[in-house]
Parts: sequence; C-alpha cells; structure tokens
Amino acid sequence: MKKGRSSTLIEKRNDALWGRWIYWTETKRLRFDDAVKQLANEEFFLSEERVIALLRQMIKENKKVIPKVGFMGFRARNSR
Repeated sequence: MKKGRSSTLIEKRNDALWGRWIYWTETKRLRFDDAVKQLANEEFFLSEERVIALLRQMIKENKKVIPKVGFMGFRARNSR
C-alpha cells in the first residue's frame, strides 16, 4: 500500500483552492496579495508561498485557465 498523501485528496484540495481563488479575485475583486493571504491564513492553512506555487502550477500545466474579463472598455465606433 502506498504511503503518503492521497493524490485524489490533493487534487480535490487544489480544485477547491482554484475555485476560491476565482471567487476572491474575480467576484469579490480582491487584490492578488490580499486574496493569497485570505486563502493561506483563513481557508486552507497553507503558507502564502505554497498557495502561490499551487496556483502557478495549475496555470502552467494548463489545468486551469484564468477567466477572460467581460468588459473590454469603451471603444469608438467606426462611422462610415
């Protein structure tokens, strides 16, 4: 039997971390550093460095995609 942490539990934790990251940064519009502090200290009890490393790893491995912003600014219409 394999010892150590369950890979399925780690995957679930990472998915939950990503969901909360999107919530704090996109829905609540919290700044990057404040969102990392919230996730590290209040929700997942990991170090801030570990939270950043996990987020980078998920983006780098193309497991997660940062959502595109819906509002692209005001654009002038080309009048013909």
